[in-house]
Amino acid sequence: MSNLRRLYPGSCHCGRVEIGFETAAEPATLTVRACQCAFCRRHGAMTISDPKGCMWVAAGTRGPALAYRFGLGITDFMICPACGCYVAALMADGDEVFGIVNLRMLDEAGEFAAAAAPRDYGAEDETARRQRRRDAWTPVAAP
Repeated sequence: MSNLRRLYPGSCHCGRVEIGFETAAEPATLTVRACQCAFCRRHGAMTISDPKGCMWVAAGTRGPALAYRFGLGITDFMICPACGCYVAALMADGDEVFGIVNLRMLDEAGEFAAAAAPRDYGAEDETARRQRRRDAWTPVAAP
């Protein structure tokens, strides 16, 4: 693993919501997850994160993403209001924000060659979910 982070840019289908994912890890070494909740399955989401990396979500010139909450209500699932793409998920925890990127939104998604590992988080309570995300999700920075 290099000490230098590489930026992987991306956006929703129409380009209204932009994302950036930075990691020093080799893409093939990151775990690609396929959450089994109804939301992620219906969006065909495959997500990645790097707790040692950094990510951001930004609105283009046409306005911000929609933030959709469900389940425990602790996470904003960022959706483009124009094209409907699920771009990323963000969870505030105190003064910090952690997130995951929908791999399908990255311009160079093909570099992350690992098959998506199914995950079921339905049995987690809020405390367990927050802890797992603090440990595994990517710190979010302002764009």
